[in-house]
Amino acid sequence: MTQQKKEDFGLYIHWPYCLSKCPYCDFASSVVKKIDEDILLKGYLRDLIVFKEKFHIQNEITSIFFGGGTPSLMSEKLFDSLINEISKNFNLSQKAEISLEANPDAITKEKMKNFAHIGLNRLSLGVQSLNEKDLLFLGRKHSLKTALQRIDEAKNIFNRINIDLIYARPKQSLKSWEKELTAALSLGLKHYSLYQLTLEEGTVFYKNNIPQISETQAIRLYILTQEIMQNANLPAYEISNHASKNEECKHNLIYWRGNDYIGIGPAAHGRIGLTATQNYKNIQNWLSDGLIFTPLTQKERDEEKLLMGLRLIHEGYPIKNISPKKIEVAVKNKWIEVKNNKIFTTLKGRLLLNKLILLLSSD
Repeated sequence: MTQQKKEDFGLYIHWPYCLSKCPYCDFASSVVKKIDEDILLKGYLRDLIVFKEKFHIQNEITSIFFGGGTPSLMSEKLFDSLINEISKNFNLSQKAEISLEANPDAITKEKMKNFAHIGLNRLSLGVQSLNEKDLLFLGRKHSLKTALQRIDEAKNIFNRINIDLIYARPKQSLKSWEKELTAALSLGLKHYSLYQLTLEEGTVFYKNNIPQISETQAIRLYILTQEIMQNANLPAYEISNHASKNEECKHNLIYWRGNDYIGIGPAAHGRIGLTATQNYKNIQNWLSDGLIFTPLTQKERDEEKLLMGLRLIHEGYPIKNISPKKIEVAVKNKWIEVKNNKIFTTLKGRLLLNKLILLLSSD
């Protein structure tokens, strides 16, 4: 199968390790005393070659995203080796967005400079909160001082920086969140990822039955967030992501637009045409057993694209494969608007996105 689409094409690299496990996190990551980067590199290169040979990929790679886990823990040597091998084996765009997730306590100014010299051009810092009390509650190991210092240092190294913040925390008031978000905006960044706290099954928070904020308060916080960010010229382009014009994360847009991408490393996923790829979460299984390939029907892939596409605020989703009756119901419920043969979610629709997806994707 030869892929020759001209649309954006991405490569996701999963780093499976963290310094500590946060109580809200359900991502595939673990804490170990010693990391064998040689073994990891061997596995990453194996995955790259499998994709290259099985799919005969000709696409220009327009974005690389190092996620995890905490990929800022990897050495500059490993980062450099991966970028070189990708360049050798694939058509890597000279203008490719190369992003890396980092925690403030898991990267230094020197390391940021070294990564930037190798090719990193977008940094995403997992700050999560701008007050000490909630940093402790969220299990973060960095202080507010460290977070602000890293942001300040990063601004002198990278043109494109994102920070993650988690809100809708237990007992959080509108006033306190407004103050925190205003402080975040004062940092002068061009991209913010703002996620509501959810209790994911299997996490420490879930097991300890941490009290969740009421649905009504969560809605109020979401609406307040949209208003504040819109007024700051950082509107939502996706439900939880805000950016100034032309500063959207190009890699994540690949997912939300339903484009193809490669995923390498333990727990990584990929989509090539009607083939879903998935790697074992367990590192030893990933190393020994390789990738899992699952054929998708066109209907299954269309449903995935619907699920992802409805998260985008301004681009809309084509109505061609959706029942007119279902669209009529969604319009009547004021969950969507239809313009130029595309569906656009309303604020109400975004607040009830799971119900909207269920309606539009059901038989």
